[in-house]
Amino acid sequence: MAHIVPETERNVQRWLAEAYVDQTVTALRPDYAALLIVVEGLRPGPSDAESDKLLTAAESRARALLDGRAPHELDHLRQWREAFQAFGAKPQRTRPSAEALLRRVDAGLPRVDRITDAYNAVSVGHLLPIGGEDLDTYTGPARLVRATGEETFDTQRDGETALEHPDPGEVIWRDDEGVTCRRWNWRQCVRTRITHSTTRGLFILDGLAALGPNGLKSAAEDLIANLTLLSPGATAVTRLLSPAQPA
Repeated sequence: MAHIVPETERNVQRWLAEAYVDQTVTALRPDYAALLIVVEGLRPGPSDAESDKLLTAAESRARALLDGRAPHELDHLRQWREAFQAFGAKPQRTRPSAEALLRRVDAGLPRVDRITDAYNAVSVGHLLPIGGEDLDTYTGPARLVRATGEETFDTQRDGETALEHPDPGEVIWRDDEGVTCRRWNWRQCVRTRITHSTTRGLFILDGLAALGPNGLKSAAEDLIANLTLLSPGATAVTRLLSPAQPA
């Protein structure tokens, strides 16, 4: 019997099919790959005992992986510093997201909300940057490009809403409306962030060569497991963007 794909899944597949990594980004890091995951049927809300358990286990795993080393001494995090430097960022000041999280492991990771806790746990447990966003706030497809400097990025400064512009040449994730994440995986915008109303999430897993050939797949499996544990019945659709599978 043929598998009948629900129309909602078809829509997600069409949306993912339009996502891409621009060739100017690939030229910076030919080894870069992104695994995009759309999860529907999420049960959002504040951090709870279940999400805390995921983070506690991830903190223990991260401490064992670090084994007393600074995060940037690990191969994958070192490569992310090199990737930031390739487009002019200073990773000591604007750290790759996974490094920023790992530096907080000893003191304990922040408990943000159920969905964010689930992907932060995978980020530190697998040593790779992961972003999570509310798919319903997107306008058009996600794409990773080099900025012109004219794009808008909505953020908060001193508790107030503020608009910024990326630096020309900066690597950014964006949609039709503006920048969704600056400096590859450094800071996400306010517009697309996960909230207590998010039921459809987009998760972007970033990998470089040192992560290994199965690193993204393994991290994706754990992320989907975390999210379906917290949201029974949730469904996931994935797409790999890499030089081997051009958009």
